[in-house]
Amino acid sequence: MSLINTEIKPFKAKAFKQGKFIDVTEASLKGKWSVVFFYPADFTFVCPTELEDLADNYATFSKLGVEIYSVSTDTHFSHKAWHDTSPAIGKIKYVMVGDPTGAICRNFDVLIEEAGLANRGTFVVDPAGKIQIVEITAEGIGRDATELLRKVKAAQYVAAHPGEVCPAKWQEGEKTLAPSLDLVGKI
Repeated sequence: MSLINTEIKPFKAKAFKQGKFIDVTEASLKGKWSVVFFYPADFTFVCPTELEDLADNYATFSKLGVEIYSVSTDTHFSHKAWHDTSPAIGKIKYVMVGDPTGAICRNFDVLIEEAGLANRGTFVVDPAGKIQIVEITAEGIGRDATELLRKVKAAQYVAAHPGEVCPAKWQEGEKTLAPSLDLVGKI
């Protein structure tokens, strides 16, 4: 079953954000746009490149009213240790959620049970707490924050403009489509 347009399930977790430990629940994600960004593990190889890419683009996400929640099955203590020792991870200002029980990973259907690790899953959640975008990639394939930004902008545009849709490669400010009988067979 697809998670698109489903409401995020309840969860409670500890997280690390800018030198502090904080509590995060599903309610934390509601009321604004959120990106929930699952990755396999701290102190690894592809993961820090992805998280650094998000950190480098975090100001742009913030300007769009989007909060980033990175999630792995590591603890919030591990996230702090990684943040304090890695130059790439040290750039992070967004929330780093610990999910050592795998509960959040199970909620989003990204837990690799036999490994106790998360798949690379990206979820864009709207202010109502409904999942609008799902992307899951294999372990060795890193993601691109600028492509995620484009998708978030498209999701926000569609949400704010009922009856309009964003075509392939749509960029902010470009023409959208208004599906109708008149367009059938003309695209």
